[in-house]
Amino acid sequence: MLLLSGGAMVGILMLLVIVVRMHAFIALILVSLVTALVTGVDTDKIVSVMLSGFGGTLAAVALLVGLGGMIGKLLDASGGADVLSKRLLDLFGEQRAPFALGVASLLFGFPIFFDAGLIVMMPVLLTVARKLGKSTLPFVLPAAGAFAVMHAFVPPHPGPVAAADLLGVNMGMLLLVGLLVAIPTWFFGAYLFGLYAGTKYPLPVPTWFSATGSHSDVKSRPSFWRVILILITPLVLISLDTVANTLLTAGVLEQSTWVSNLRLLGKTPVALMITLLLTLWLLRAQFSRMQLESLCNDALGPLCAVILITGAGGMFGGVLRASGIGDALAGMLAETGLPIIVAAFILSSCIRVAQGSATVALTTTAALLAPVVAAQTGLSAMDLCCIVIAIAGGATVLSHVNDSGFWLVSRLLNMDEKTTLKTWTVMETLLGSLAFLFAGVLSWLF
Repeated sequence: MLLLSGGAMVGILMLLVIVVRMHAFIALILVSLVTALVTGVDTDKIVSVMLSGFGGTLAAVALLVGLGGMIGKLLDASGGADVLSKRLLDLFGEQRAPFALGVASLLFGFPIFFDAGLIVMMPVLLTVARKLGKSTLPFVLPAAGAFAVMHAFVPPHPGPVAAADLLGVNMGMLLLVGLLVAIPTWFFGAYLFGLYAGTKYPLPVPTWFSATGSHSDVKSRPSFWRVILILITPLVLISLDTVANTLLTAGVLEQSTWVSNLRLLGKTPVALMITLLLTLWLLRAQFSRMQLESLCNDALGPLCAVILITGAGGMFGGVLRASGIGDALAGMLAETGLPIIVAAFILSSCIRVAQGSATVALTTTAALLAPVVAAQTGLSAMDLCCIVIAIAGGATVLSHVNDSGFWLVSRLLNMDEKTTLKTWTVMETLLGSLAFLFAGVLSWLF
């Protein structure tokens, strides 16, 4: 009954936002409340569970979207995004622009998290789409897919690092195997699908991003290398945290004050705050202080809906987690007798679908399977790496209405929920499924 109730609530939410056309923010709050009641969450804890899910997501997203939105607005208003997009088009040509932006995102995605990377790259992606007068999807989906595969499959990101630690996997080997799986997975599941989606769904540049460009009255534009410095700053800073965390987990480094200070600089909000201050300083000659303040203020207004709806999506996911649906699925599937790599993918997929969070699905599945893996004989180092990839693949598939990332992408691109399901959800499912297939092949070969 618990599983049926959870599935019914997801169906009702989709009905409300797609058919009834209820505003997503209202629908998410309403369905979260009803779900808590139906699944037996204690009445006196319902509001605190809802607020915990909402607040936890806002804590992760609000500062990131706000600071990233300001950086994006300043790059667009100064003509910096236009300078970078023109250089990319000159180097690679219009036909190769989606591929070039995707490869750049793969490189950025090595140390930087999915949501942070997407926010920082978004003004460049949308500027290229606007300049060419094309749908945003063939530019945004390959880039978003690049950040997604790096975040899910490749250390030093927290999901694969945590899973590797739980299952006793060699981190260096997982890095190599993760890259070996991530690159073809991105090419087939994000790049080629992004090109197809762009022809299938002609999605215009979103209204929150200036349709005409606000840099026409700027006397001079920043240089290409100044723009690169702005974009690469969060990459370098965040890598301080992610790489240090990997080295600590592997035992190469020991916890100390200087390591903690380096990791503080690499925390996403701190890194983006430093980047924003650097951007304001580098662009100080182009705008007055009053203009800079006005641009920062203008950036926040249109992004409020993005932040609130993403938070409401986190609320729904939090209620589903509190209801115990993920635990019920885990208990039902943990002893199915399936091959361990197949069970890893299916179990992770079910937990992902039930409660929305990819990181929770990945770490929960790894913890559940750790004793099974430890008791299994004859597993090679490659097998262990492939099990982690299979878990990560399952934690990637079927991003839908209980996933805060679904709403983040939907609102950043001004996509309705139906189109988001047909594009973002399909791409995420392709990425996770392809990664599982590649991991299965590698495990069989080696």
